[in-house]
This record gives sequence, structure tokens and C-alpha cells, in this order.
Amino acid sequence: MALGKQAKVLNQKQVEALLHYVGGLRNGLRNQAIVLLSVRAGLRAKEIASLQWFMVLDADGEVGEAIHLTDSASKGKSGRIIPLNRQLRSTLVALSRGFSNMSATMHVVSTERAKQTSAQAIVNQFGRWYRELGFTGCSSHSGRRTFITNAARKIDTVGGSLRDVQILAGHSSLQTTQRYIEGNNEARMHLVNII
Repeated sequence: MALGKQAKVLNQKQVEALLHYVGGLRNGLRNQAIVLLSVRAGLRAKEIASLQWFMVLDADGEVGEAIHLTDSASKGKSGRIIPLNRQLRSTLVALSRGFSNMSATMHVVSTERAKQTSAQAIVNQFGRWYRELGFTGCSSHSGRRTFITNAARKIDTVGGSLRDVQILAGHSSLQTTQRYIEGNNEARMHLVNII
């Protein structure tokens, strides 16, 4: 993917505005879960649409501490374990409480007409939300790029490396992960001044 064609990375204000906006729409909690699965777990549209409750529930049937994404729910063989961000976890807990007869095989994201949604429906939904908010250059991949970029910028603060970001992203190649990471002009300026 050419640099100019990549989905834009969201800043924190945009993420907050998006969460506030979608939370005020019909099915607001579900909408917020969709956004958080993208920006806080780095899931692709296909992965959001394919996510089933058993992938987030622990042995006691409660929302656990990680997403156990299967290969079948992902792209190729990029199934992986993604620790749950606190905000995402609390949203999933609240969402799970809205189901009276929830089974582990139910999809996390469902609609009023169907028990699951499609990847294309997720892509279309993000596109609609971004248009309505006036966020140009954003797509369903913006949340994923945001997650990967933020993880790459902060990974050294927790003793990790880009390899850890690669694993969280489900990429088979570190080069693929690097293409997702947006540079930071200010950081480059600070870097050259301390060399």
C-alpha cells in the first residue's frame, strides 16, 4: 500500500469524539465496542465481524483478560492472543450483560436482523461514522493503524520491542508492521537534537 493511500491514524481527541458520537446512536454500546476493538485491540474489520464470545470469555463464562482470536476469525494464520485494554474490557462486560440468553458461540457484534454482521458492514459503518464526523482520510483501517502506531511508540516503556507489536497485530513479517506505523516529526526533531 502506498504511503499516501494509507488510512489516517486517529489522535486521542478524535478517538474520544468518535466514541462519544457512536455511543449516542442506536446500539451505542455495541458501536463503542466496535470502535474499541479497532483502536484498543487492533482488530481488522473481518476480525471484529468474526469475533465470538468464547474468544473473550474465561473458564467461568466472564469476560476475561484477553482476546483469544482464532485463525478462522482472522486473516490467514494470524490468530493471536491480545490482552484486553481496560476500557475495551469494561465495554465488553457491559455489552455481555445486555444478552439474556448469551451463548459462547454468539458473535460479539450482532444486528437487529442477524446474529452476526459481515466485514463489509463493519467497513461501511466506519466509513459512515467518519464521514458524519468530517474525519477525512479515515477508514475502517484507521483504528488498526492507530493501535499499531501507538503500541510502537510506547512499547519500549514496558520493556518490549517491535516484535511484540508485530505479534499483537498478527503480522507474519515485521516489515508489514513497520508499514502501519506512522512517523512523528516532533520525535525526529528531538532525536537529532540529542545526538
